[in-house]
Amino acid sequence: MNASVGDRLHVHGNTVGQPDRAGEIIEVRGPEGGPPFVVRFDDGHTGLVFPGPDAVVEPRTGEGVPTER
Repeated sequence: MNASVGDRLHVHGNTVGQPDRAGEIIEVRGPEGGPPFVVRFDDGHTGLVFPGPDAVVEPRTGEGVPTER
């Protein structure tokens, strides 16, 4: 999984009742665009994320509207 600054990370809830989380990737710390990523989530929380199989990177398009990879 590779990403660029400005892409969005969408993490699906992995248990019943757990909401999905989404946020903007503000820093890529891995080699060649790989994880870990620093993500500013929509709730204002910022954290270092090593995405698992329940995560999807949505690349930023030219219009600023994310699309799914």
